[in-house]
Amino acid sequence: MEEHKQEHLHNQIKEPSQSKLAFSATLHCLLGCGIGEVAGIIIGTALVMSTINTLILAVGLGFVFGFILGMRPLLKAGFNVKRAFKTVFIAEGLSIFVMEATEVLVEVYTPGVMEGGLTSWVFWAGMLLALIAGFIAAFPVNYYLIGKGIRHQH
Repeated sequence: MEEHKQEHLHNQIKEPSQSKLAFSATLHCLLGCGIGEVAGIIIGTALVMSTINTLILAVGLGFVFGFILGMRPLLKAGFNVKRAFKTVFIAEGLSIFVMEATEVLVEVYTPGVMEGGLTSWVFWAGMLLALIAGFIAAFPVNYYLIGKGIRHQH
């Protein structure tokens, strides 16, 4: 009888939908990638680096912050660094790549973004546009990965 009650309770607990999980995972990815991406663009622009060097810095920091934020809960759960890195690489690497590539394309091809200074509204509008585009591009990737059981983000 107790087993039947537990099964009934388990059936009543609703699992989040694949769309909600994908939204959450993409938002998580955006946080890490966005912090690194925007920091890299700000640093590169402030130091008057070339566009290519600024973008390399931004993408590199996007990956670093994306991986750090992805690994953090795994490390807290007892994973060692190697296992946490491997898990994030497999589960989040494609999402981070798609998001970063999209953000860079928007930044490069939106007129005035890379030439605008830190006080330019075009610069900040371009950063916002890039982050929105990155989210939109990475959402279907996360939806697919969650559907295949490769990624499960709470």
